[in-house]
Amino acid sequence: MVLVLDLNDLLIKNPPSTFMMRVAGHSMKDAGIYDGDLLVVDRAIDATHGNIVIALVDGELTMQYLHKRPGCVGLVASNKAYPAIRMHEGMELEVWGVVTHVIQSL
Repeated sequence: MVLVLDLNDLLIKNPPSTFMMRVAGHSMKDAGIYDGDLLVVDRAIDATHGNIVIALVDGELTMQYLHKRPGCVGLVASNKAYPAIRMHEGMELEVWGVVTHVIQSL
């Protein structure tokens, strides 16, 4: 018996607000997300503390954990070689979306 799966149904809850992108870099390697992986990102999800997000920080694109607590907003990598980004006055942060799935090739 062959089970046919529709990846759109399995991976995408909000089609108009979902996009895919390829990982470039190693900032989330300790979370099991590697250079070259494919991400499913949903812009309709409100990013909360602990979500893995795609964000634009002062014009630079990054993927990290969102650290969002009263009086403190930042981004934290899952690789000790990358320092945390603590937002302060004058910095711009735009969250592009929440990573919902990671697709890896073997």
